[in-house]
Amino acid sequence: MEKQERQSKSHVLALPIPAQGHINPMMQFSKRLASKGLHVTIVIFSSKVTKHTRRLGSVEVVTVDFVSYEGKLSSDDYSKQFQAAVTRKLPELVAELNNSSGHPISCLLYDSHLPWLLDTARQLGLTGASLFTQSCAVDNVYYNVHEMQLKIPPEELLVTVSRLPALSPLEITDLPSFVQGMDSESEYSFLLNHVVGQFSNFREADWIFVNTFTTLEEEAVNWLASQRSIKPIGPLIPSFYLDNQLEDDKEYVDEGGSSDKSITEFAAELGRKFHETKDSKV
Repeated sequence: MEKQERQSKSHVLALPIPAQGHINPMMQFSKRLASKGLHVTIVIFSSKVTKHTRRLGSVEVVTVDFVSYEGKLSSDDYSKQFQAAVTRKLPELVAELNNSSGHPISCLLYDSHLPWLLDTARQLGLTGASLFTQSCAVDNVYYNVHEMQLKIPPEELLVTVSRLPALSPLEITDLPSFVQGMDSESEYSFLLNHVVGQFSNFREADWIFVNTFTTLEEEAVNWLASQRSIKPIGPLIPSFYLDNQLEDDKEYVDEGGSSDKSITEFAAELGRKFHETKDSKV
């Protein structure tokens, strides 16, 4: 009972990229965390609606307006505007939720495509946890590009196992499209930098979660785990298709794999930290 009470006072603020392929995994992870007794709020920055709050099952959803400048923007400019808006508004939102929810936020769970949010978490005194929404096989490719172990564009030869550990030999066309040969002036060059940038502070985050499970891609998971501790918590799909542990969790958001042990461990750790912080203030 005491352990559950400690966890229930821990408040996680989750922030995905406002895109369906990122919101859905973050929402499913948030539901799982809430089922462990954590208070979870997911915040979605969107240019389509004004700010409002609603509940989706056990998770509170806050939508914050993000208005970009008029006219056509490049992906790079849009990304810079998004980062500036989130960096400016997030501390205000954290303070507001701390006052209104009765559960002070202790952790910022952010999409791995937003690595700069780790700095915000540090500034706010929060635990920083990153969620990688793609498989470890794809992550391994991007990681090796970041570490300059895979040249971009790749040579027109077979990409060998030695270049991509834990993966079978791959043809150039087997690689993610952003990694295949492209002109440096192409719009895709920004996207390549974006996906590779997920690993800019890979070793610094307090927790790394990956939307996969070990038996799906054991070698790829084990290899990435050899670079730093990671937690496979997938597949992040509605409970209806897995174990039916979450009531009414049957659909994705509109626009247990190996997960349960890692999620329970994370919830318990946040509960422990909350208890230690509370005791230090007495």
